[in-house]
Amino acid sequence: MRSERDDQLVRPTVEDEVAAAGSELIGGPVGRRALIGASWWTPVRVIALVAIGMFALGMVQKMPCYDYGWFFGATTQYTHACYSDIPHLYSGRGFDTGIVPYFDRIPQAVSGGMDYLEYPVLTGLFMQVAAWLTPGGGTLQHREQLNWFVNAGMLMACTAVIAVCSARTHRRRPWDALLIALAPAFALTATVNWDLFAVALTAAGMLMWSRGRTVLAGILIGLAAAAKLYPLLLLGPLFVLCLRAGRLRAFRTTALAAAGAWLVVNLPVMITHDAGGFHIREGWAKFYTFSQERPIDFGSIWLLISQRTGNPLENANTYVTLLMILGSLAIGALALCAPRRPRFAQLAFLLVALFILTNKVYSPQYVLWLVPLAVLARPKWRDFLVWQACEVLYFLGIWMYLAYTGSGDKHQGLPTEGYQLAIAVHLLGTLYLCAVVVRDILLPERDVVRRDGSDDPSGGVLDGAPDIFVLGSARRSRRTQHAHGTYVQWGTESRPQ
Repeated sequence: MRSERDDQLVRPTVEDEVAAAGSELIGGPVGRRALIGASWWTPVRVIALVAIGMFALGMVQKMPCYDYGWFFGATTQYTHACYSDIPHLYSGRGFDTGIVPYFDRIPQAVSGGMDYLEYPVLTGLFMQVAAWLTPGGGTLQHREQLNWFVNAGMLMACTAVIAVCSARTHRRRPWDALLIALAPAFALTATVNWDLFAVALTAAGMLMWSRGRTVLAGILIGLAAAAKLYPLLLLGPLFVLCLRAGRLRAFRTTALAAAGAWLVVNLPVMITHDAGGFHIREGWAKFYTFSQERPIDFGSIWLLISQRTGNPLENANTYVTLLMILGSLAIGALALCAPRRPRFAQLAFLLVALFILTNKVYSPQYVLWLVPLAVLARPKWRDFLVWQACEVLYFLGIWMYLAYTGSGDKHQGLPTEGYQLAIAVHLLGTLYLCAVVVRDILLPERDVVRRDGSDDPSGGVLDGAPDIFVLGSARRSRRTQHAHGTYVQWGTESRPQ
């Protein structure tokens, strides 16, 4: 028998015209009396299985590189778009010889000039565990293949976590996470690097915040920041939203828990002691010094400007910092001045997108950071697929450009002008999605998540909370609502109609 809870689930094929059209491939939109969730095939399980299936297809897409591209074909891994850092760094960072990350210096003969592992501590641990699980014996090529499969299995588990957590974050909208499961850029980039580990921890942290478990949310965000830097940005939106809602105690709890989790993971690797006292370990600091010292690189707006103008942009760090500060202030002002308090996922997406758009480098797998946030912020199939198309074009563009630059006189691939166009497409696609999210914030009646009367399903303690501190138009709007008495009961709080 169908439960009342199942009747309340928002169904994309009813709400979204693109989803309805796409559903014709599997029989058309779901009927009003469909028994969804009444059997083992609940939305969360279906989405998790679809995500795993798409991940497997992404593994198949890497097939041209298994036996040849990663090892002997300098350009094959680019022309077939099957490049992955994983097999290269297994030997390139000394995992095949038992070198301990951050503690042991990598021999220059294999590292290509990188003396220590250039990844945060938890990602290094992830790589080390995969190396331990990789069977020994055989040729180095065979062990690199096995290491890639071990890492792929662990990253597949991360994919399932992301799908489940994202599906459960918005209680009434689990089907939105189907966009994550079906995202083509997600499948194509899932095994390029180890970013999915940090994305999974971030998705779990957002799920815990949506359930009001502020300590556990902070711990997971702190662990995610110990695997990749970007999850730390989520604390910014939480601060301004908690400020507007008068929930700063919840923010302090989460921020302190995040800092504590980050320190517990990092301190044992970070601090070393010798006769001269305590010092920061050089191996631990490598990620941070490398990020600071690296020049402008692939995919960034700075590379596009540099190539078009011939200016090397040696002060790129200053430009990046300035734009991040100005952009963050603008997002904070938007959060405090909007006519209705933005949803957590909306601001999180905007801030991470700002970081990606202004960064010195845009690696293809960085799209993984945005996919779950984009789905929670703007679960509109048309807009999401437009953005994904742009990201797939960039994914193909960078590999074709590397094939062109690495093929010598053959010039096999995409010339510089074509790659610049691919960068522009990526930037414009991301900006487009940012624009529609900003529009939803300024015109909350356009927000598809709020059409059913919801406030902030991913907001946790913010969901249904009244506004305490607002600025500009939001203050004037609230005064008008007080004057006209247009208030309705929202949960346990009085909220404007």
